[in-house]
Amino acid sequence: MAGDVVNLRQFRKKQARTEKERQAEQNRISFGRTKAEKSLTRALNEKASKTLDQGRLATPAHSADGAPDGEKA
Repeated sequence: MAGDVVNLRQFRKKQARTEKERQAEQNRISFGRTKAEKSLTRALNEKASKTLDQGRLATPAHSADGAPDGEKA
């Protein structure tokens, strides 16, 4: 006639724990990088930036007033 009786309070708590664990697992994947992985990423980004800067043409940088840096207009 009737199925298993379920305590709703316990069901909600179990559901909340499961959801929290799922969120924790997702955060471990997103933010759980080791120090070595972070430093490798930082080094690769710096290398790419330097490579990009090496390919630029050498032109003097201009300040907001249109004069080259270090000079007054």
